Amino acid sequence: MGDGYAGGVEVERFLPLARHLARRYHGSSEPLDDLVQVASLGLVKAAHRFDERRGVSFGTYAAYAITGELKRHFRDRTWAVHVPRGAKERAVKVNQAIRESSEERSAPSEGELAERVGLSEREVLDARQTWLALEASSLDAPAGGHDEPEPPPLAETIGCLDGGYECVENKLTLEAAVGKLPVRERRMLRMRFIEDRTQADIAARLGVSQMQVSRVLREALEHLEAAADTSSTGANRVQG
Repeated sequence: MGDGYAGGVEVERFLPLARHLARRYHGSSEPLDDLVQVASLGLVKAAHRFDERRGVSFGTYAAYAITGELKRHFRDRTWAVHVPRGAKERAVKVNQAIRESSEERSAPSEGELAERVGLSEREVLDARQTWLALEASSLDAPAGGHDEPEPPPLAETIGCLDGGYECVENKLTLEAAVGKLPVRERRMLRMRFIEDRTQADIAARLGVSQMQVSRVLREALEHLEAAADTSSTGANRVQG
């Protein structure tokens, strides 16, 4: 820092303050040395911008400036996942309160944290979840909780084939086919398979014979089955 002065302030004299504030924010994957550098940069900026005519001591002014520089560092440069600015600030605030409370006594409850940082308990819970976005694990990293000498990569232990995709496709096909049925057939299908009524009940409500209900339902189901087969054949043709 040259002769140790910036803006008329002896910067080196306040380096212990910068290191102290950096240690307060240490607790994530960020190396302490990096945080000390960020805090020192904030100290130099504070020295250049300080105006003693404001009636504030340089130590007080520098503490605010260094803290702001550290918060901006965490907000803009250290998150593995994009998180809105406000959510980041709440997450940093809550995490700092957790560290400070843990140093004083046992781990604080959600209610104690909420009271300490001036947030609701729900916001505290959201902030703690947001803090998890600070770091990301590589999908190629070995998965934990395995006894094998060479555990599988994390990518092989999360996620699975979702059978719901096939259900969505079938549902769309059926909805299109049902829409082409006559009103009476759609009504009978709804009463039988959605309202779970018996054929005798349907016949009585519609004023027809049970045999007619059986025939209409059979023809409607055959129509839907044919539509599903046509859709499946078309999909296979596209894939081929």
